[in-house]
Amino acid sequence: MEATTLNNNIHVKLTEKFGEKVTAVSEPYGLLTFVTYKDVIINVLSYLKDELKFNFLTDITAVHYPGQHHGIAVVYHLNNMVERVRIRIKVFISEQNPTIPTATTVWKGANWMERETYDLFGVRFEGHPDLRRILNMDDLGVHPMLKQYPLEDPNRVDKKDEFFGR
Repeated sequence: MEATTLNNNIHVKLTEKFGEKVTAVSEPYGLLTFVTYKDVIINVLSYLKDELKFNFLTDITAVHYPGQHHGIAVVYHLNNMVERVRIRIKVFISEQNPTIPTATTVWKGANWMERETYDLFGVRFEGHPDLRRILNMDDLGVHPMLKQYPLEDPNRVDKKDEFFGR
């Protein structure tokens, strides 16, 4: 079956099941993408796994949108290996209180992905069995992937315009 037809069928089924909780549906590069809410994310993930056979959790990550109303987007990538179709789900959460329910209740393999997302972005997964840092030092007081710091040190002398004739 053609990818667009599969995506349309999935979209229809999700809309029938979750209604207005599935929004911003798009299809960049053939990848069905939609936004949902943290109060239904576990139900959506369970439905996709059990009913629509998206049985492989490829990745969980996040995107930081500093200064925008989005805050942080938690992004899930799922794969239906039988029908060879992928899907991306985004959930926008507050930057001030970055919490979302854990997906370890649906996939045990979400454990390390959520720990990595917590470590790098500060997203707290409620109900996670062992939410602690996985890549950085325990006493590191920041989450390195949050865009809260300048890209370069403004005091670096080797980057001064006068050295380059500008």
